[in-house]
Amino acid sequence: MIKIAIYGKGGIGKSTTASNLSMALSEMGYRVMQVGCDPKADSTGALCGGQKITTVLDAIREKGNGVTLDDIVTIGDGNVVCIEAGGPTPGVGCAGRGIITAFEKMEQLGAFEKYQPDVVIYDVLGDVVCGGFAMPIRGGYARNVFVVTSGEKMALYAAGNIAIAVDNFKARGYARLRGVILNCRNVEDELCKAQKLADDIESKIISVLPRDGVVQQAETLGKTVVAAFPESDMANHYRALARSVLEECEE
Repeated sequence: MIKIAIYGKGGIGKSTTASNLSMALSEMGYRVMQVGCDPKADSTGALCGGQKITTVLDAIREKGNGVTLDDIVTIGDGNVVCIEAGGPTPGVGCAGRGIITAFEKMEQLGAFEKYQPDVVIYDVLGDVVCGGFAMPIRGGYARNVFVVTSGEKMALYAAGNIAIAVDNFKARGYARLRGVILNCRNVEDELCKAQKLADDIESKIISVLPRDGVVQQAETLGKTVVAAFPESDMANHYRALARSVLEECEE
């Protein structure tokens, strides 16, 4: 099983990237599970017709110990197994702790044993890499970390912090930073800025995703680009990303 964590600043396009990556991998014949680890619970929307699915934490609040896998799993486009950790009641509880609780429930219910994914993708908010948000790397859930960034200052800053977090867990034999995914925003000297980041964190850019209006068109349809516009140049960029990710994880 290939275990991947996709980190990035909120709003940078990491969920769009993760969903299209999942769809591209599914298209290649892999059984894929995508786990959203953002309190907004919007990671899998493009795989599920644009709809938000029931989160693990919502199911626990509603059913307590009576929660089953059917309550927390939705099969999306490409037969991608979709799970959203969810977040706490607004103003009450800790979002990071909520992720830990969700992971524990998934293990207790045997999610991986039942669905037997070839690839698991954790889509993780990277603005703050602490507590539960670091769970995929510090808990050994994800062995391979990819950082999504643009050339914007705060996106680069968040990416740098993520790299530091991964490095801090390296001695424990957990996750490894495998590369940077540049999701372009047409910022001045964007590629140069992203390359400097990659050099500073001793990594490399594995994919450059151009800014393309077809991404928003697909989102309006509640679809990934790979599903909605399979013949588009952007869909091919996501397929190339999938191939690059697999190559990096095999090293």
